[in-house]
Amino acid sequence: MEVFLILLPIFGGVLSFLVPKFNQTIAITTLLLTLFIVVGVAVKLLESGAYYHLVGGWGAPLGINLYIDGLSLVMLGLTALIGLGAGIYAKKYFTHRQSLWFWPLWLFLITGLNALFLSQDIFNFYVTLELIGLASASLTALSNTKEALIGAMRYLLVTLLGSLAYLLGVALLYHGFGSVDMALLATKIKSVPVAWAAMGLMSAGLLLKSALFPLHFWLPPAHASAPAPISAILSALIIKASIYIQLRLWLSLFLPLNSFYFEIFFALLGSVAVVWGSVSALVQTRLKLLIAYSTVAQVGYLFIAFSLALGGMSIAWSALIYLMLSHALAKSALFLVAGNLLHFHGHDRIIDLDRIAQRLPLSTAAFALAGVSIIGLPLSGGFIGKWFLLEASIANNNWGITLVILLGGLLAAGYIFKVLGFTFTKAAVAQETKQIPLSMEIVPLFFAVMAILLGFFATPLLALIHIGNPFGIIGAAP
Repeated sequence: MEVFLILLPIFGGVLSFLVPKFNQTIAITTLLLTLFIVVGVAVKLLESGAYYHLVGGWGAPLGINLYIDGLSLVMLGLTALIGLGAGIYAKKYFTHRQSLWFWPLWLFLITGLNALFLSQDIFNFYVTLELIGLASASLTALSNTKEALIGAMRYLLVTLLGSLAYLLGVALLYHGFGSVDMALLATKIKSVPVAWAAMGLMSAGLLLKSALFPLHFWLPPAHASAPAPISAILSALIIKASIYIQLRLWLSLFLPLNSFYFEIFFALLGSVAVVWGSVSALVQTRLKLLIAYSTVAQVGYLFIAFSLALGGMSIAWSALIYLMLSHALAKSALFLVAGNLLHFHGHDRIIDLDRIAQRLPLSTAAFALAGVSIIGLPLSGGFIGKWFLLEASIANNNWGITLVILLGGLLAAGYIFKVLGFTFTKAAVAQETKQIPLSMEIVPLFFAVMAILLGFFATPLLALIHIGNPFGIIGAAP
């Protein structure tokens, strides 16, 4: 069943390219079936626990293993949900000419994400990163403007550079230890120069793809010029895919190489990212750029949690995953709302949001609810994640990080309420408007409500995530 999460979307992508007349129907049907398969995988996981799928019946090192535990399942579910929701939104967003390219690329992107979250092989991670990078760069350029092409080219060069650094690390590990399967590597890896060099190269490449400060320079231009559905999945899933790989590598391979200096390194960069990204968001005049810099700040929270988790604070793992999930849903909602405002007004200048609260109440509600989670107000998913993070930092007596978390929440409230304030005001100059299809308002509202509801289901969701003990030693047997 698991292998169809890879085969189905890639087949649907090819078919939607070959039969453009029915590309929307093919794509939406494929995305729905993918979601149903994820549900089936969830049922199997709940019944039998974490397990391997040996592709073709051949296990590592000769074959390829797919691995499913609670963490990979939740990421697969998030991909299926956001992929389907943003796809429904995109039906009315793109022109007919743009949709000819959008649907195949969208399904190829979903294929890459699914394959990545199922992988148990460091070389397969590289292959999926390349597929994701090429598909997302092409989608970023879909609006075919000068700004979009420049942003897409910058993103493409960055993602290729990150992949190259990662691949060099893979080559070093294979040369030094004779395997690319993580379970086998975990039994062989030692604290030797080749392992340290591989760790440095792979982590650097993934940090670049994750847009962690100061390697975030490519993110705001890509977001500013990309179509709204692409910005949503870029922030919600593509950045998270690199962070997911970083988690798997450190949990399975690099944890024995950890030292106090790495914890300081991640905590320092994460803290600066929270403050810098939040302040940068606060001074923006365009909505998409504000949301993009907010993503820089939210990535900072994730690496603060990562630092605390490496320091032995087990609750920090729960904080990290909860922040990933709540941010993915809330940021998807925010970018899709920005797409609505661009469609409605023809611009995203914050100061000229002409009575949006009265004219687009569903979009305004979606922005407000998503903002609640981004700020971390009770009882949203963002609140649960930040509560866990505060608990970990206080238990660790790290008052500097505690101050950064609280300051980041205040700054987030500043830029969220800044936008909401202008949604009630009348613009100085009357502006032409276009009608927004109902589906384009319902989807971001759904994502925003989901970001809030995450706060009410922390216990069962965390129990699901911890199936297979993903934050310990991977021990599921084939």
